[in-house]
Amino acid sequence: MSNYPGMKYMITDFIRQKVREAGSSGAVIGLSGGIDSALTAYLAVEALGADKVLGLLLPEKGITPKQDIDDATEVAKILGIEHKIIDISEVLSSFSSSIPDYERNNLLSNGNLKARTRMCILYYHANLMHRMVVGTGNKTELLIGYFTKYGDGGVDIEPIGCLYKTQVRGLSRLMGVPARIIEKTPTAGLWHGQTDEKELGVTYEVADKILTMLVDEKKDILEVKKKFPSAQVDRLLALLKSNKHKSMPPPAPEI
Repeated sequence: MSNYPGMKYMITDFIRQKVREAGSSGAVIGLSGGIDSALTAYLAVEALGADKVLGLLLPEKGITPKQDIDDATEVAKILGIEHKIIDISEVLSSFSSSIPDYERNNLLSNGNLKARTRMCILYYHANLMHRMVVGTGNKTELLIGYFTKYGDGGVDIEPIGCLYKTQVRGLSRLMGVPARIIEKTPTAGLWHGQTDEKELGVTYEVADKILTMLVDEKKDILEVKKKFPSAQVDRLLALLKSNKHKSMPPPAPEI
């Protein structure tokens, strides 16, 4: 059984320490209405106090479900933090009208552009307020690169980057995150019908077990394949390899 109280203490202490080391006055967090950003906000408030946390809701008209906006707003109100809703639709429209070869139906490129637009807005407010951008990525996502480079991956710290998705759910229950948010189908919300598990081709429960064996326990691949379908193991191995660059500084030649 996971030691969720211990995890809570470790993460809140980490947030306080990093904010203090940076000489920062607080945190800016993007609130999506999902479990990861909700838990991160709860932990940041516990670590820093509600007056030092700003929640930014960055929906896109016609794409972001109203329920997600309502859930993110509820989190901000429960925690008593300042929050703002900034529709990114006009910014995206400016991009699409300014880029000559913009393809409206290119889901991946356009989805990444949305994530990077949100990153810019988060950092704008962080710079204004002399605060840190606190990321909301979990360990499962960070390991397999399920995030946009310089988008939702463009942050100062990743407090829940030590927690697999299934652990995020457990700690969220301990912290009192609303059940509706905990049980919501995970999605990056970048296009209609997009879900995390549909894109990954495996459930988070299975992914976490496979990744624990491969990464934490250093099990042999053949041993892992005795417990899980080869296709699922190979899928995660491919993601681990191909997306490793997302978590590393840009390489430069040695002279």
